[in-house]
Amino acid sequence: MEVIKKPNNAEEFMPQGATVPFFKYQLGEDQIIEFDTSRCGPPEPMVNAMIGLKMVDEHTKLLMINHKKPMGLLEKVQENYNLEEVDTEDGKIQLLFSHKAGASEKANLNDSSCHG
Repeated sequence: MEVIKKPNNAEEFMPQGATVPFFKYQLGEDQIIEFDTSRCGPPEPMVNAMIGLKMVDEHTKLLMINHKKPMGLLEKVQENYNLEEVDTEDGKIQLLFSHKAGASEKANLNDSSCHG
């Protein structure tokens, strides 16, 4: 995966319960939902990821930008989503979650507590 750059025409929105702005835009045939918790501490990355993961479907992917790999989140949902990751030039990590048929529907996205 290459680093994804948010386009200038990305639409900002604030889902209920989110602590950072979210953005949506098209990338090829996929809609990307993006949020950046690289300046946030726990539990904000987990809380926002759980909100974003509820929007993932066959045509929508979630791009999380964080300061480090969120191990607690990954332990919780890695079996339910396809995941690509890439380190950015500024020391952050981009995690791209996409729908995994038959598994994403089984994810428990209501528990946003962080144990990692």
